[in-house]
Amino acid sequence: MVSGLELTLLLLATSVLGVVAFRMLNLPPMLGYLVVGIVVGPDALALTGDSRATHGLAEYGVVFLMFSIGLEFSLPKLMAMRRIVFGLGMAQVLLTILAAMGSGLAAAYLLPQYVSISWQASFALGGALAMSSTAIVSKILTERVELETPHGRRIIGVLLFQDLALVPLLIIVPALANQRANLADTLLWAGFKAVVVLALLLFFGNKLMRGWFQIVVKRRSQELFMLNLLLITLGAAWITERAGLSLALGAFVAGMLISETEYKHQVEEDIKSFRDVLLGLFFITIGMLLNVRMVIDHWALVLLLLSGPVLLKFGLITGLAKLFGASTGVALRTGLGLAQAGEFGFVLLSQAGGLQLVDPLLVQAILASMVLSMLITPLILAKSDLIVMKLSANEWMLQSLALTQLATRTMTAEKHVIIAGFGRSGQRLAKLLEEEGIAYHALEMDPELVRDTQISGANVSYGDASRREALVAAGIHRASALIVTYASTPSALKVLHHVNELAPGLPVIVRSHDDTDLDKLRAAGASEVVPELLEGSLMLASHALVMLGVPLRRVLHRVQVARDERYASLRGYFHGAGDYSDDNEHLEARLNSVTLSDDAAANGQSLAALQLDDFDVEVTIVRRGKNRLELNGETVLQAGDIVVLRGSAEGNARAEQRLLTS
Repeated sequence: MVSGLELTLLLLATSVLGVVAFRMLNLPPMLGYLVVGIVVGPDALALTGDSRATHGLAEYGVVFLMFSIGLEFSLPKLMAMRRIVFGLGMAQVLLTILAAMGSGLAAAYLLPQYVSISWQASFALGGALAMSSTAIVSKILTERVELETPHGRRIIGVLLFQDLALVPLLIIVPALANQRANLADTLLWAGFKAVVVLALLLFFGNKLMRGWFQIVVKRRSQELFMLNLLLITLGAAWITERAGLSLALGAFVAGMLISETEYKHQVEEDIKSFRDVLLGLFFITIGMLLNVRMVIDHWALVLLLLSGPVLLKFGLITGLAKLFGASTGVALRTGLGLAQAGEFGFVLLSQAGGLQLVDPLLVQAILASMVLSMLITPLILAKSDLIVMKLSANEWMLQSLALTQLATRTMTAEKHVIIAGFGRSGQRLAKLLEEEGIAYHALEMDPELVRDTQISGANVSYGDASRREALVAAGIHRASALIVTYASTPSALKVLHHVNELAPGLPVIVRSHDDTDLDKLRAAGASEVVPELLEGSLMLASHALVMLGVPLRRVLHRVQVARDERYASLRGYFHGAGDYSDDNEHLEARLNSVTLSDDAAANGQSLAALQLDDFDVEVTIVRRGKNRLELNGETVLQAGDIVVLRGSAEGNARAEQRLLTS
């Protein structure tokens, strides 16, 4: 029997190893959790023993996932995308459920000796199969800079409706499982309870939420803020559960209520790590449900359940996208992006299995096929362009025509500037270039924006600057410079790779969000990197200095010095509790103050002798009392000195250890 501590250590160790491995392969960590669950589960290595405690924690992962979806729920956003969300999205979910029900009934009629499945079970399975993976697809679209493309907007709109559809499905499926009651009465009663509970929560919750949060925030306690957040989320989940509804529904409503307050973004940051850890446990428990031996024994059934739903969803979504006005290429890309199973599908499948609606063997086979479909999704999307061009001759012709038109427009251009991205930054840059009489040509992936700006006379064409063919067609060999106007490091690195291959001497200016990737981009060949946060800080400081009476010439000199030294004096800052953090946080330059105690190892040593550059750490300031010492290798430290370090979090920690301990 595995103890609670042993189970926790086992899950932590295997999760860390699994997530590290999948991160190294550039795959979503969610897939790592699934594989960990499969490996340690009772049907593989059987390391977990009784996993009821893990399943209990995993339920809270679903609760906080639904809470996060509630936070993102926005009526203005829904109204702006209503045709995609309530048109394409609703049609996809309903038709997938109907197709699953039809397939189940047909199989039960044609093969009664092998298949016995009720329409209620078919409905539950259809709801599970209708879901696609928001976590995987949105991450890949973000990395490929395709969120604002025509197919990207359609994919996100459908995913948004799927998120919303989960709420009524979680109410309907348990009602269908109640065999003893009249179905119509059960559904009406469930609907009545849902309406009453939601009305009470929304009416009273909306009145109380903002005022209560103001009381909590005025106490200025991060601990109290987090406790209050957990109380509201779990309290709302408890209310809906006591009403005979799902825990997830209450959490969704709590998220909706908080999304209407000014504390939404703070809540998102506070709940993120807590939610991700519990959600990871949920995916581990899903992996534990997978019977590997059964999959091997029934591999043909698993492959059928993998290929059938994936091809069905691909064909269905492609056809619906075409019906809603998309071109063939956009429709195919939308279908490829949504063909896989999703994390909410696991929630519905687990619910259907727990209610004994579906035969356990079928649950296992569908679970295996869903996991496999999610594993192959990154591979499919990586090859989506090739797949679309093979399936659609028209798409190949359109791509060729776009490149031909681009090459025709730039054929006579010499010493022009290629602008990658024609959003706000790109359009303002183009205006300044025009005023100086400098020729330019822009590449933009949004066809509507290309059409509108072309009509106004802008030199812009539809094209992806991260593709080699587009850069050649834009006349990269004749260009005088290339400017990447959007802040996406992965895309910028692709552009730089092609520039180094095609025109190694071409100056490339890259925009970045901050200084996190500045060194990486410069190493990849960027002539200049403009971190928008640092430039914003420079402009803010320059306006403040001028208003405070500092001569304009001196202010301009300071700004120019900061730019000439590649923002070295501005890089790094002291992190506060509210600062944004992400997966690259450990690499980000930050400042750290170290006070030398009487027994510090650095007392009496020079900066050169300490060799802090071994950790890629720089000493920026040494304060002794009220004085600031001049820094050089011969500066000797003494007790009471305050040493300000700049480097990564890990480098700072190691440098601090060298300063304080022998």
